[in-house]
Amino acid sequence: MNREQKSAVIDEIAAQITESEAVYAVDYRGITVAQAAELRGKLSEADATLRVVKNTLTFRAADQAGAEALKPLLEGPTALTFARGDAASAAKAVFDYGRTTGLLPFKGGTLNGEALAPEQVAAIARLPTRDVLDAQFVNIVASPLTGLVTSLSNLISGLARQLSQVAERKQEAGEAPVGDAPATDIPSDTDEEKE
Repeated sequence: MNREQKSAVIDEIAAQITESEAVYAVDYRGITVAQAAELRGKLSEADATLRVVKNTLTFRAADQAGAEALKPLLEGPTALTFARGDAASAAKAVFDYGRTTGLLPFKGGTLNGEALAPEQVAAIARLPTRDVLDAQFVNIVASPLTGLVTSLSNLISGLARQLSQVAERKQEAGEAPVGDAPATDIPSDTDEEKE
């Protein structure tokens, strides 16, 4: 790789670092090309990518991006997961894949520029995804509104039943409901003409 190519790779990695909500570092020893491709497919569903680049180039890219927290993680075989979307979904994809294969232990990472220890990345992987959290939030917000609508509906239907019962009692007692006057009390046009 010549100097221009290295510079282009450094710029590309620096851009990926700055565009990502989270960056997770894993030790990729023992992973096959087919396994890496499978993991990349799972990560693409979470709007994340997996990248293996020489540590020296990534170190320079971290300098360029101002991501000092990534530098200590760049020892030994290191692959980086760049999570542009839901940080929990990306961590979960790597964590689950690592758990089933026995590979890819977390070295650490960053979330919004803040350093994360391996245990913190694993804890993020156990969080619900953003979609699940959004649904839970909607349920929390909608629950009181649903209760209010139900209460108002019950109140209105109860009032309607009460008014209906009052009207029935008046009819049974021979009283006409308010607003219903007998037809004989209303003067007609013909009565006026007779006078």
